[in-house]
Amino acid sequence: RRNSPVCHAAFRQFYMASVRDKDSRDVALNAAKPGITTTAIDDLVIDFLVSKGAYPSGINYMGFPRAVCMSVNECVVHGIPDTRPLQAGDIVNMDVTCYLDGVYGDTSDMAIVGGETDTQGMKLVNASHRALEAAIRACRPGQPFNAIAKAVVQVAREERFTVNPQFCGHFIGTEMHLLPNILHTPEHGDMDEPMQVGQVFTIEPVLCEGVGWSRQWNDGWTYVTVDNGRAAQCEHMVNITPTGAEILTKRPGAVGCDEGREV
Repeated sequence: RRNSPVCHAAFRQFYMASVRDKDSRDVALNAAKPGITTTAIDDLVIDFLVSKGAYPSGINYMGFPRAVCMSVNECVVHGIPDTRPLQAGDIVNMDVTCYLDGVYGDTSDMAIVGGETDTQGMKLVNASHRALEAAIRACRPGQPFNAIAKAVVQVAREERFTVNPQFCGHFIGTEMHLLPNILHTPEHGDMDEPMQVGQVFTIEPVLCEGVGWSRQWNDGWTYVTVDNGRAAQCEHMVNITPTGAEILTKRPGAVGCDEGREV
């Protein structure tokens, strides 16, 4: 189903859902220490969301068995939490969704377990954040949606990484995934439809070492790179305003695209 600009009265619901979602994301990020399992982090997120009156909407979404998608190193997206302890240097994407007062929140970011990894891994993580920031800066009323993909690919090329073309962002509201999809690679669809004030959607590019394509495991969810290169992804919900884009899932005190200012 296609989404449409949100009326002013509904924005409080969006703000509250996005606040709960980004707070639960930060619970997951802060818990990512050497030795903890992703299942244990998943349990922490569930407990936090329930304590705040929100529903962890990843649970059983299209059959997903847990609440949070946790993608480690070469896992591109949709990693299922398990009992393997995290190790120092792992790059872990935490993709958290919630449902509150009739609308959904959706955001993700990466934790570097132990606080540091190798030079190439740090470069990959930083490039992923830069790509998301550039994409958000490209958003404004009247701007075609394909400006997002062009901004992402430009950063990836500058940093000598690839953009996975198989996964995309999406409009969001009373359903988790609404059309149109938000593409991150221009060659896989030229969206020249202009952005409008009040539209709310996610931007969530995946940057990879190597060729950038992925294959699915037999669990029906987990996607890993075909060449075992690592992947890095971060995601924000944005609201198109008269002057740019407002980040709904901002992190207080963060820099760059996480500052939450209109860009």
